[in-house]
Amino acid sequence: MQGMRDLLKKELGRSLQGLSELDRLQAAWPVACGRQLAERARITAFESGTVQIEAEDNVWLAQLLSMRAMLEVELAKIAAVKLSGIHFYLKSFRGDR
Repeated sequence: MQGMRDLLKKELGRSLQGLSELDRLQAAWPVACGRQLAERARITAFESGTVQIEAEDNVWLAQLLSMRAMLEVELAKIAAVKLSGIHFYLKSFRGDR
């Protein structure tokens, strides 16, 4: 089963090649983290190799933080984007919304 999952991720990555890096990362997000988490956190920006991810609340922020290393590897692999890090923040703490 894991082999099939890896094959599907690779094919998704190939299909995203014509998109911007941000669009590729956003498309890869639900695959990298799963549907439930993707519904509660979203990629909002990509700049200088760092992905910005907005979390719905502290519970989901804690979950994201515990998964940081795995998410960075999966996002980079699926989206074929070189990442230098992930910055998580709470939705209510972002002043530009």
